Amino acid sequence: MDDNSVTRIQTDWYSPTRLLSTPVHYDFPGDRFIPNRSMMNLDQAHTLLTNTRTKKLVKPNFSDEYRRKMEENLNLDVQGRPFRILVFRGSPKSCRQSTRLIDEMRRSDEEVPLKTTDTRRYRKFPLIPTRTLDAPHLPDDYYSNIMDWGKSNILAVVLGPRLYIWNAQVQKAQVLMELMRERDNPTSVTWSDDGKTVAVGCNSSKLQLWDAETSKLVRGLQGHQSRVGCVAWKGHILTSGSKDRAIINHDVRAGNSLVSQSRVHRGEVCGVKWSFTGNALATGGNDNLVYIWDISKMSSRHYMHRFNEHHAAVKALAWCPYNGDVLASGGGIDDGCLKIWNTRKGTCISTNKTGAQICGLQWNRHHKEILSGHGFGRGESHCQLCLWSYPSMARIGEPLRHTSSSRILHLSQSPDGLTVVSAGADETLRFWEIFGPPQESSVKITNLDNLLSLKASAVR
Repeated sequence: MDDNSVTRIQTDWYSPTRLLSTPVHYDFPGDRFIPNRSMMNLDQAHTLLTNTRTKKLVKPNFSDEYRRKMEENLNLDVQGRPFRILVFRGSPKSCRQSTRLIDEMRRSDEEVPLKTTDTRRYRKFPLIPTRTLDAPHLPDDYYSNIMDWGKSNILAVVLGPRLYIWNAQVQKAQVLMELMRERDNPTSVTWSDDGKTVAVGCNSSKLQLWDAETSKLVRGLQGHQSRVGCVAWKGHILTSGSKDRAIINHDVRAGNSLVSQSRVHRGEVCGVKWSFTGNALATGGNDNLVYIWDISKMSSRHYMHRFNEHHAAVKALAWCPYNGDVLASGGGIDDGCLKIWNTRKGTCISTNKTGAQICGLQWNRHHKEILSGHGFGRGESHCQLCLWSYPSMARIGEPLRHTSSSRILHLSQSPDGLTVVSAGADETLRFWEIFGPPQESSVKITNLDNLLSLKASAVR
């Protein structure tokens, strides 16, 4: 065995033999594990990953030729060089393929017919209501809840001793019920989930169920000792809150309807709202407190959370439609704060000081926004409708109003979630097309869509 063989064996002993052969020369320096920033077009990478404002092609009709050109040119930068978001090592010179500029691809792309349609719908915020209805004898009472828009597109509203229902489709109103007893007016109304039955709470502590189609009384429910100022449905369970500080759950299917009764508020219960999932109930009271209840523990005094950060009565409550753990609450004239809560953790997410009494809240189901209706106050929101972006809580557009001195007492929205109706102390109902149009799926575009469509991406 000669010396050269010994040297080769010793070398192979401590080093891979492939390193002894002629090294491969690369166009660009690099490493197998550490990205080479000098080879990266960071501006283009950032644009491709963050550009979300471009149009999405609707039902593209790509030909095979177009797809082939996309595959050949997708990995090129603006100068026609190989492009990767993370580059570890350049490609060998021997296997380097010839490339074309993106401009050539785009010129050829003009010959490929693409069926594109701009389906974006731009929102136009109203300055005036689309419709105004007279509402004589509408009670100017912060503690009542006398308006609700049902799923059958019928609006229920209390005017004096009468409960009216207004069909939005045929634009016709009729009297559903009337209380003949003196000083006994309806103080709260709500539609059932199927839009067929109206629950009516009265000043005399009565709670009644009315069939909207036949205009007949279905049954009466007992349990309260004073006026019933708020009611809410969850399936066959009807929850009511009263000036007697009690929260009662009724099973309307049973003869003995009383399911549970809780008395934890130290003042009148003026707001009750079930979550969209139906597993949690929020109650607000004249004691400035908000309670969160678990449906399985409503028969006891054991609540989930007790929020005491408001400094006035809490009537306005609204659950977020796209996050079941988020609740919005609004305080009265001495508080004026719009608070967002995480009911799972029991924490306050944000506080927005509006400077005015908050009488109603409505979430936008199509965009991440919330609308607040205000009464008296010392701030900008005095007697106004204000739209807020969520979660930044920045105000959107110009505030709306009935009149300069007329507080907005109640809010409700249409079944399609596009129109909001407000009831004011000026005895009018005003309809605002403030929540639409809905976002269309064709407008939504992901970062992957941007990456795979150079035609739609902003390339510098």
